[in-house]
Amino acid sequence: MVPLVHAPPVLRGTAAWKYFGDFRGSLLAGQVLLLQVAHPVVGAGVQDHSEYREDPWTRLMRTAGSLSICVYGGRRGALYEAKRLRELHRPFTGVDFTGRRYSALNPAAYAWVHSTLVMLPVDTQRFFGREIPPSELAEYYAQMCDIGRILGLRERDLPPDWPAFERYYAEMVDSFAQNPAIDTLLETIAEVPNPWRRLPDPLWTRMRRAQHRFQLFMIGGTLPPALRARLGLKWTDGQQARFDRFCRVLRLANAIPVPVRSVHLRSIGWLNVWLRARRLG
Repeated sequence: MVPLVHAPPVLRGTAAWKYFGDFRGSLLAGQVLLLQVAHPVVGAGVQDHSEYREDPWTRLMRTAGSLSICVYGGRRGALYEAKRLRELHRPFTGVDFTGRRYSALNPAAYAWVHSTLVMLPVDTQRFFGREIPPSELAEYYAQMCDIGRILGLRERDLPPDWPAFERYYAEMVDSFAQNPAIDTLLETIAEVPNPWRRLPDPLWTRMRRAQHRFQLFMIGGTLPPALRARLGLKWTDGQQARFDRFCRVLRLANAIPVPVRSVHLRSIGWLNVWLRARRLG
């Protein structure tokens, strides 16, 4: 890891401001979480130190919410969150699935988690919206690199431009295979505990089955096909046709004004900064 640096804030109307918080990105939660734990260091760290088996979606939402502070919380919020994350992860060490010792601040693993969240808005628009134009894609990637620097990523772990990032991302995905963290994630999706004690267990059982089918459907539809095949996830032509119809329906949300699509994550970023300012006096 390198020292934290200052970077320009993400301004209203710029590419990262417009695309990062699109509410449709939440549909990629399973895909992003699977891609993160596919990295052997990330997967081992999550297995050893995270409560994601009890509540995987909360873990992912915390990660995305944390990055939303960096995107929407201004320079002060971004620097505070970067320092908090580094202190939080510093004690997390162990042995990964290959028998090698790891640290949660392993630079390559830290960069990979950031990369999955860089790709998230791009995939969101590719599947469910309109593909981001090349000019805005260049601006978006430059802004996310600035946020990566704030988070302490090394310059060597930040590909210089979007085409180089796409090559890096594809090479990383090509290197992944089944591991215990992926197995645990897929089991967890099927066995998510009742999140609300007032919800009757028989009703939650039916809801859990439905969410399990939906999550597997979304993971299957959005994972890179070669990785999906390596993991042995069944995907048929009929499922692809249903997924394509689902995407067409979601594209109707393009009619919603851009600021409205991301208001939830912007609010999280601003609220966190405001609460911390009050707490710190």
